[in-house]
Formats: sequence, structure tokens, C-alpha cells
Amino acid sequence: MNDPWSSSRRTPPRPPRSPREGGAPPPRSGNDELRLYGVNAVQAMFARRPEALRKLYLSESMIPRVQPMLKWCVSNRVGYRVVEEGDLSKLAASAHHEGIVADVLRTAPVALADWLSALPAGQAVALWLDRVGNPHNFGAILRSAAHFGAAGILLPAGSTLAISGAAARVAEGGAEVVPLVQLPPDEEATEQLHAAGFLLGATLVEGGEDVFTVAAPSRLVYVMGAEGEGMDREFATQCDRQLSIPGTGAVESLNVASATAVFLAAWRSRV
Repeated sequence: MNDPWSSSRRTPPRPPRSPREGGAPPPRSGNDELRLYGVNAVQAMFARRPEALRKLYLSESMIPRVQPMLKWCVSNRVGYRVVEEGDLSKLAASAHHEGIVADVLRTAPVALADWLSALPAGQAVALWLDRVGNPHNFGAILRSAAHFGAAGILLPAGSTLAISGAAARVAEGGAEVVPLVQLPPDEEATEQLHAAGFLLGATLVEGGEDVFTVAAPSRLVYVMGAEGEGMDREFATQCDRQLSIPGTGAVESLNVASATAVFLAAWRSRV
């Protein structure tokens, strides 16, 4: 494979980094359910894994729209209740429930080795989220990842990031499309990714190569940094390339969710 970047650099050992505070907690032992809300989030779950549905709450106005789901609930003895808008807001802990709330089984992240072994040959792009914690940004990242066909969201060892109801709603169904991948420690993860033909592109607010002009490798992992401080600078220097999005300078930078969409679009347009 004639990729334009050299992957000869290998990440030297370094101490593990602390995960960013404020992210959604990982599923606790025995806590294998997730409360989804929002029409697209719930319908995407039902379309891909109806067996995960455990309980459904909806407003009366939603009944015509989700008839197949209600029929499935009856056939499979899954409980559902028609409730008032205020009850839905309490169940979702949000006014943005769009008339439907569902308790569903969580999907556990897959191990990196398993994800790589199942990945088809050829072009692929993935996102390594370095200490990203905001659930709304996470949801927007999932939505962009689904739109541009990202092969996976890679979660560092020790990451606290997990799908929440808020993230799934913002993702508008993307949380069901893009798999979450649990990484081993950074050095081991980088070695496995390199062995599978992936190159790592650190994303920097400034100082990196122009993402619109640098040659695009056929297999790429963008490393996206945390909100505010960006990605870990030491880790950035150890990636195969450092990339930035040129702008006017009128604002300091794009947030991580907006930047993710731009980076994915840049790769998709050039491979």
C-alpha cells in the first residue's frame, strides 16, 4: 500500500494519561441499561437491535408514528405506557424527549483487536477521542462519524466516555451505526493500528499541516482532543502527522464536534 505518510515512527512508552473529568461514567457492574430519548435515537435502536428494547414510554401523539414498534412490544411481551409530556420530561431528565423514551440494553465497546480483525480491507477512517467528555459534543461527533462513514470511535484505556441519553439524542441515530472500540494502553494501541495499515493524525488548533492540502492516507485515525485544551501535546508529537484546519483567526478555534466534521469531510473528499 502506497500511503503518503510514513508510519516508521513508533510511539515510545509513556505513562498513562488521566481521563478527562466530567465525562459520562462507564456502565457500572449490573447497570446494563440505558435510557434513550428522541425519535431518531429510539427508532435507530429499534431498526438495528429490537431485542435490546426493555420498556417504552410515549405520548399519545406518537402512537401512529411508532406502530411497528408497539406491535413488536405486544408480540414480545415488552411493556409500554402512554404517558403525559411532563412524565416524559421527568423520565428523560430533559425536555428534548420528542415524545418518546425507551429503556434499552447497552452495547459494550469491542476490543481493538476484534474490531481490526472484522474490519474489511481497504480505505477506512476512525476517530480516537483523547479525553473528550462533553456528552453533547460526543453525540455530534457520532452523528458526523455516521454521516461520513467512519469505521469506529476509539476510546483510550481508562476513558470514562460512554453513550448517554443526551449523546444518543444529539447523534440522531449515529450512536447505533458507529461502533465504540476500547483501546489498550496507547503504545500497544498505536502498534496494532500501524500493523493494520492505519496512520495517526494528531489534530491541533494551530501549528499542524493544512488538512486540505496534505496527502490523505487510505487508512487514517484522527486523534481528536478534549474540549478547551485540545489533545495531549506529547501524544500529538508521537503521531504520524500533525494536522490543523486553516481559518480566518476571527475566533480561536472550532469546537471538537465541528472540527471532527471538517476533518472527516477533508479525508472523505480526497481518498
